[in-house]
Amino acid sequence: MNPLSPLGQEWTTLQYNHEQYERSSMLIKLAAVLFSLFGLMFDIPALYLVALLLILWLMEGIFRTSQARLGARLLKLEEFLRQNPLPESAAYQLHSTWLASRPGTLGLIGEYLANAARPTVAFPYAILVILSAFL
Repeated sequence: MNPLSPLGQEWTTLQYNHEQYERSSMLIKLAAVLFSLFGLMFDIPALYLVALLLILWLMEGIFRTSQARLGARLLKLEEFLRQNPLPESAAYQLHSTWLASRPGTLGLIGEYLANAARPTVAFPYAILVILSAFL
C-alpha cells in the first residue's frame, strides 16, 4: 500500500478513527460501571439508574454503528488497494457510499439496536441493569 495515495491516506485516517471509536466505547462502558457503583453507594433509585444505563447502552450502540460503517469502508478500501492499478477515483467516498445505502428511520434505529445487542456491546450493561434493578 502506498500511504501517500488517496486510498492509502483514507485508509490510514479511517483506521485511526475506527480505533478511536473503540476507545470511546470503552470510556462509555467505564462511565456505566462508575455510575452504577455511585448509584448503588448513594442509594439512587433503581429507575433512574437503570434509565441512565439504558441510555449509555444505546449511546454505545450508536457509536458501534458508526464504527461499523467505518469498518465496512475500510474493507472496501482494502479491496481497492489490492487492485493494480489503484482506482484512485474510489477514494474519499465514505459519506456518498453510506448515503446511497442509508436505511430509513426505522432501519437506522434497527441498526442501532442490533449493534447494542452484540455481546461485546451488551457487556457490561445487561449485568449492570440487572444488578441495579434488583439491589
